Amino acid sequence: MFRLKLKAGALQLTTFIIVVIALLLTAFILLVHVHKQFQVQSDFIIETTKQSNNGMDYVLQNSIPLSDTTSIKLDSEDYKTLKVYRGFWGVFEKVVSTATIKNKRFQKIALIGSKQPKSNRRALYIQDNNKPLVLVGNTKIEGLAYLPRQGVKPGYISGQSYYGSRLIYGPTRVASKLPKLSSGITKSISQLESISSILSQDQFLNIQEENAYSNSFLKPLQIVYSNTEIDLEQVELTGHIVVQSKSKITVHSSTKLRDVVLVAPEIVIQPNTVGSFQAIASKEIMVGKDVSLNYPSALVLKELPKNEQNDNATNTIKQTPRITIDENAKVKGLVMYLGEEKPNNYKPQVLLKENALVYGELYNTQNTELLGLVYGSVFTNNFIANQSGSVYQNHIYNGTITINDLPKEYIGLLFEDSKKGIMKLLY
Repeated sequence: MFRLKLKAGALQLTTFIIVVIALLLTAFILLVHVHKQFQVQSDFIIETTKQSNNGMDYVLQNSIPLSDTTSIKLDSEDYKTLKVYRGFWGVFEKVVSTATIKNKRFQKIALIGSKQPKSNRRALYIQDNNKPLVLVGNTKIEGLAYLPRQGVKPGYISGQSYYGSRLIYGPTRVASKLPKLSSGITKSISQLESISSILSQDQFLNIQEENAYSNSFLKPLQIVYSNTEIDLEQVELTGHIVVQSKSKITVHSSTKLRDVVLVAPEIVIQPNTVGSFQAIASKEIMVGKDVSLNYPSALVLKELPKNEQNDNATNTIKQTPRITIDENAKVKGLVMYLGEEKPNNYKPQVLLKENALVYGELYNTQNTELLGLVYGSVFTNNFIANQSGSVYQNHIYNGTITINDLPKEYIGLLFEDSKKGIMKLLY
């Protein structure tokens, strides 16, 4: 019988080959497993992102409680959850949508405002106070206008008549009371005025020690607070930060503010300032020449009730509370004055000087003096014109209101029962 004898080295080689093959097979199996796990994890991430978007859409289309977290029922496995939170940041709604699938979590946060209608967007809504609207000089109103029952007519001031070929360049309707704002706006302002009393010590920032701070909207609120005046020269603040003074805040051209909220009785924005923020005051807001406030900014004056007003001359302004926007300043967003109607009121509560531009919406429950331009919508109780030492009620002198220069995609002021849209995604 023939016998084949193999050397010991051949056996070692065979064993080595078997081990290599086993290792290769194991590596391949591990690679397939890791790939499948990676695919599953990727699918989870994609799905949590989609679920978070669905949560945001749900809030836009449904009414949910304010300042509370709402769970949205999902027709799927128990390990998937979707929660939404609706609150306010300044005068804008803030929505947080949180989707979770097992250990994967994704949050989307956005500012929410009202959508513009697709057609017949309102350029002007003037409350019906039994007085006609009078147009003088180079005034132009372009778009849908809600007017008093007495209508609109040309006027005459200091040798100037009305020079337009038409009174209103668009359709007209009869107005009544001003459209109601979302009730959450005034609640949010009241909460901001007392916010410092409920924050912990580690949430307070000291701009004397450091002049630049940034805070995500997914983190707890931080605040710069003082009982005296706050001067923001050479200061940079970004995100979820409130600046609150019990007397006055001054913003300089060297100040860099993005998405923060300022709260004080008086707020002064010096000439040439550039930024994007909300300024909420109770006595006065002064916007200097050539200021540029980017969208979505807001200038809001909420007048104190009479029983809360302090008559001490050192703590009050010696004139009617108002918002003044100086020449060549630009505000992209909202200008809002909220106060009780006063009898025999012949002073403007919102004043736009020559070539001042509001690119968005102006809402004023009292008198507006319009010498500048509004590319968007004006809602006001009354117009007033101060010319040649005289006061003209319900007159617009050389002012411009045109809705056609405002993009149809614009998202802005929150009205009751209005359709909502995403104004800006936050970080």
